[in-house]
Amino acid sequence: MKLNAYVAGVGMTRFGKHLDRGMKSLGGEAIEAALKDAGIDKRQLQAAWMANAAGGLITGQEMISGQVILRSVGIGRIPVVNVENACASASSAFHQAAAMVTAGLYDIVLAVGTEKLYHENKAKTFAAFGAAVDVEAFQEIMANLKKNAEASGAKSAASGAGKSRSMFMDIYASAARSHMKHYGTTAEQFAAVSAKNSFHGSLNDRAQFREALTIEQVLAEPMIAEPLTRPMCSPIGDGAAAVVLVSEKKAKELGLKNKVKVVSAVLHSGWDQSPDDDVNNVSELCAREAYEEAGIGPQDLSLIELHDASAPAEVMAYEYLGLCGIGEGGPLVESGETRLGGRIPVNTSGGLLRKGHPIGATGIAQIVELTEQLQGRAGQRQVDGANIGLAHNGGGSIGTDAAAQCVTILQRQ
Repeated sequence: MKLNAYVAGVGMTRFGKHLDRGMKSLGGEAIEAALKDAGIDKRQLQAAWMANAAGGLITGQEMISGQVILRSVGIGRIPVVNVENACASASSAFHQAAAMVTAGLYDIVLAVGTEKLYHENKAKTFAAFGAAVDVEAFQEIMANLKKNAEASGAKSAASGAGKSRSMFMDIYASAARSHMKHYGTTAEQFAAVSAKNSFHGSLNDRAQFREALTIEQVLAEPMIAEPLTRPMCSPIGDGAAAVVLVSEKKAKELGLKNKVKVVSAVLHSGWDQSPDDDVNNVSELCAREAYEEAGIGPQDLSLIELHDASAPAEVMAYEYLGLCGIGEGGPLVESGETRLGGRIPVNTSGGLLRKGHPIGATGIAQIVELTEQLQGRAGQRQVDGANIGLAHNGGGSIGTDAAAQCVTILQRQ
């Protein structure tokens, strides 16, 4: 949908392992930071959209997590909408908040994503990811993943899915092996994604991992599910991110400087595809609509924050977003064009691979990075002349596609 809302302020925690902190602590930190950044008092807020994906399974807090978090920082009375949409929860909350501002229902709103994934019992964490597929088809999905791994000679991927790791790493690994078979993509090219994002993450003091890695170091790490070594897989994490959105009228009243406008936000679900479809997947569909609504093309983008839940996912997203042709994602990352200083820097925050992936917070964390880049306050990882940024955030899996997908475009005014 074509939008007319402005980012007034952003805030987020450092992503990582926070066993000693709950969602109230993490969410509260991000909310307070966003309000301070916006120069807005909490009493001015008119509504809030609160995203979380796995809190019910990990902490036991269901149904009213948003209200609980907001009350802990003294925010009540206002309408609160709790949003759960797998790894796309936060981007979905942002989409809805921006839509309501554009529609004229509110002038000042809050969109927040929070997540707790670390737990002393790792089985609980892996169960959260296992709930992001069709659970009635769970056994069939697992059997197909194992069959695919065995047929391709992937020994590590043939066992342990959902027990020693998130089953989504096996889904990504299967897609990666297919990409390698059809287009000649190499493990070294996937490793180049992890190496690039590790360099970006080393410059981000809120990133979960700060060590810069070489391609050789990435390939030398333990194998998780062929061809994915450990640094090619996004880590679990805890954290929160928040955004204050305002209407055009309110932006003028507040005298916002260095404005960032939400020019498009597209949310779709995957579907059972047919040869007659004009697009191949939900990412391509969202990107096409977002570009059209914003009146731009991929060549106009200054930077991208995309859903690199695995290194191959980033390579494939290049293709879906139109940065290169289908099958050309491997050579693109190898060229260095998606690195800081390149033609189109991707995941300057470190991405999910290094910044971390607290799934219910990820989508808004992407918005935080884009906003700071467009306002010229990203420090060592600043993209020169950043003017337009795109966020790509997906979640869940049904069939061969993401269950939910959101593409958002922000522009400096």
